[in-house]
Amino acid sequence: MAKRVIPCLDVHSGRVVKGVNFLQLRDAGDPVDIAARYEQEGADELVFLDITASHEQRDIIQDVVERTSEVCFMPLTVGGGIRTLEDIRVLLKAGCDKVSINSSAVRDPEFIRQAALRFGSQCIVVNIDPKRVSARDTEGLEERVAKFGVRDDLRVVPRAGRTPEEGEVYWDVHINGGRIPTGLDAVAWALEMERLGAGEIVLTSMDADGTKDGYDLEITAAVSNV
Repeated sequence: MAKRVIPCLDVHSGRVVKGVNFLQLRDAGDPVDIAARYEQEGADELVFLDITASHEQRDIIQDVVERTSEVCFMPLTVGGGIRTLEDIRVLLKAGCDKVSINSSAVRDPEFIRQAALRFGSQCIVVNIDPKRVSARDTEGLEERVAKFGVRDDLRVVPRAGRTPEEGEVYWDVHINGGRIPTGLDAVAWALEMERLGAGEIVLTSMDADGTKDGYDLEITAAVSNV
């Protein structure tokens, strides 16, 4: 498989931001200027993720997409605040090539199937924000599982009655810009999203985000090997 360089930029209130573990956000510049710079330097593709749109119930970043598509010609994926098929249509018309969906997929998994049927799997991406948890860390888990209707085969840790192995870890999928844990296992969730029609997965790591310690190879391998 050919290697591609795909920068992923977090956007908040129309500006690119940088943080650590999805917190301590600081301004990093204008998204259009940064996109143009990445294209000039040879990036193969670009991802914009509005990390606060779902949490703040804001609209999609249509204006950012329109301005970016006027000056950049590399493929563009955009996520954040996508709640309806109309949101997807508007973003694609504005100039992006793919849309990335996280919170809406968790709240209504069938939304991914509907989106793939309407627009094609090639432009439907699911963004997964996982955070590492111990198999023994079950505080609040049952409430989360009940809230999001998590099936047994998608749970982040085994049900009571199964003794986890020493050192066993899982990755809990988070939504709303990393603010809300769901009780979904990231590996199982990636497979479920593929089954429902997602053409790609954007896999982040809440543990490695902004730390400058390199990629979280453990979660990457766990997802890519299934």
